[in-house]
Amino acid sequence: MAKIARREFLGRAALSAGACGVSGLDAGVARAQTRVEPAPQPVATPAADAVPAIDFRYAPLAWQTSLAFPDDHFKSLLGERGELRYGYSGWSVSQFSQWVRFGLAGMEPGTIVGQALEAPGVPIVHTVLEVEAARLEMTAFASNREGEGRVDNVLLELRPRGKDPIAATPVVGVSIDGGCREENIGRDGLVVQAGAPQALYLVADCRLGRFTCDGREVSFGLERRRLEPDRPARYFVRVPQQGQSLEQLRDGLSAPSALLEETRRYWTGWQALRGGVQMHYPGRQQEFLTASARNILQAREEKNARLTFQVGATCYRGLWIVDGHFILESARYLGYDEEVQQGLVTTWSQQEADGGLFAGGGREHWKDTGIALFTLVRQAELSQDWRFFDEMRPQVLRAIRFLMALRDRARQGSSANGRYGLLAPGFCDGGVGGVRSEFTNTLWVLAGLRAVVEAATRQRLDGFDEARRFHQELRAACFTAARQEMRRHPGGFDYLPMVMKEDPDWDSQDDWNRHQPQVAQWALSHAIYPGLVFERDDPVVRGHVALMQAVTREDVPVETGWTHLGGLWTYNAAFVAHVYLWAGLRDWARRTFVGFLNHASPLYAWREEQPLRGALVSGYVGDMPHNWASAECILYLRHMLALEDGSRLRLLGGVGAPELAAGEPYRLTGSPTRFGRVDLSLEPLVRAAGWRLAFERHDGPAPASVELPLVLEGAGRLSGVEGAGTRVEGDVLRVAPDARRFAATWKAS
Repeated sequence: MAKIARREFLGRAALSAGACGVSGLDAGVARAQTRVEPAPQPVATPAADAVPAIDFRYAPLAWQTSLAFPDDHFKSLLGERGELRYGYSGWSVSQFSQWVRFGLAGMEPGTIVGQALEAPGVPIVHTVLEVEAARLEMTAFASNREGEGRVDNVLLELRPRGKDPIAATPVVGVSIDGGCREENIGRDGLVVQAGAPQALYLVADCRLGRFTCDGREVSFGLERRRLEPDRPARYFVRVPQQGQSLEQLRDGLSAPSALLEETRRYWTGWQALRGGVQMHYPGRQQEFLTASARNILQAREEKNARLTFQVGATCYRGLWIVDGHFILESARYLGYDEEVQQGLVTTWSQQEADGGLFAGGGREHWKDTGIALFTLVRQAELSQDWRFFDEMRPQVLRAIRFLMALRDRARQGSSANGRYGLLAPGFCDGGVGGVRSEFTNTLWVLAGLRAVVEAATRQRLDGFDEARRFHQELRAACFTAARQEMRRHPGGFDYLPMVMKEDPDWDSQDDWNRHQPQVAQWALSHAIYPGLVFERDDPVVRGHVALMQAVTREDVPVETGWTHLGGLWTYNAAFVAHVYLWAGLRDWARRTFVGFLNHASPLYAWREEQPLRGALVSGYVGDMPHNWASAECILYLRHMLALEDGSRLRLLGGVGAPELAAGEPYRLTGSPTRFGRVDLSLEPLVRAAGWRLAFERHDGPAPASVELPLVLEGAGRLSGVEGAGTRVEGDVLRVAPDARRFAATWKAS
């Protein structure tokens, strides 16, 4: 059986999950012009009063949350009903071989009335289940006490809901693939693993009373107690992760509050930001920043003596080069410089003898080699250290020769890609499976080549002439192909699809298999920003913007991925928000980013794909927490304040009245850019209606200009700049690049 790439497999699995109801390019380079009809004016700009609050209004109904510590080998997950999930295998989102569930005995199954983190940076999870007469609060947390090791813990607190005493019994259900037999239940209140009588699986601080054992799940009651309204009953259940004995766990079993406090103390002392970097945002934005950093660190793991920034804890527990690019960039923004360097080495360890780099995306993901080139340049820019790039020059040139061979191989064939002079047909990803004539691989490779060629020019490195010629040729070929492959959308605009016109699935009689215009557009979003392959007024950009606006529902573009009927690729919204931000469409950027946040679970994590509200054909797809999503959250929050646009640094492009309404400051300290680290604070004026920006840039190459908005919505018009020369261009103020430090003030008229 041929290997199926991971997201192609997920696309096939989506239906089964849904059916189950799972709770300065070189100056000499001429740009080929695409001659198409201009796109119509974009969809109406969202009204300021229509900007939604960040309130999880589109949260999934099924989710899971990580309890793990940073770099923890044991990636323990907790479901939305407070159940522990272990032994993930396969691709279905619910495919866990072991579950530990909690509830109450009696007629009523109970209703989950809430689940919440103790704090965005503290993965202690409180889940509340209610029946008519009682309320059960489950507090789940991981512990790693010295001498005891890693354990997952659930503290149960049961109390009456009324004024009268009641009798109640908490119930624990354990499901293990391979079955649970009667002899697996010990007399001293423990359950052992099936087939391993000496291995402790679960232990409680009271005797267990057996209820049922149906071969797969054993369900037993904890000690029955009579509950007084002012005296809740407490139970403690522990699931060891390292094969510990009962004796090793006994002290902790008798002191649940002390264990809980140890974990709480660890996480309240944990800092999301390192290395002198600071990022401060008002309200929910800061909560998401902190939680996203935590999600990334919880998924990270040491493999082969190197830290690997992993995408998730289940099907994406590993390295994906495209996901990894954005995760590494976000980690650099957080100040994890040493760890990011390890991650960069891990990425390039995937290079094979022919020069190609391959990881979880599969061998026909030619774009991974281009993305690795882009990552190498970006990390050198952010660190202001080009030694590793120079050291990797032989590997870089080998990678480029590999990509050239792909182009040459395609020319020898009969595909549309070969006729145009693009890379060989490859795997699109993002909703289009199989090897096809397509654009996504060529677009990302163009972004990587552009980055390398410009870096080599800036650093005065020799040996890159062949790379420059290849970039020029591939770029000209791509723009020629785009001119021929633009399509007319029913909405009245032209757009560039990612699959060539000759592909038979455009005309499939089965609408489940027919391409939708918006699928696989993720790579075009990236080619626009951060790839900077196109100019802002290019018809390809205009078409992409119009297309994304045309498919916006629930405040985000929908049906852009594998669940392309009734589904949502959650963090694809953040890709598009970045395109809007770069294009100067601030209101659309805001709406789309807030929509992205509102599709997270109330515990600040995203599933890769999920159904739209009211969808009857879609399902849940992919990992959760998915840390490409976490990374995109961090990146956008930085970029709304400071966006690098080639040789320009654009400030406050994502800030307007909704962001300033709370009257709270925004601050960046030591934030890395290709121009050196920057400090920025935006604060309300004390004695007048308006806001003041203080900016400083540390050592690094000077930008061509630093740009500020002349009018800052919600603050007023720019009234003055101290410490720098300026000039006005349209609605933008350009600050002289030699000014390392300046202040600007906006005042209401």
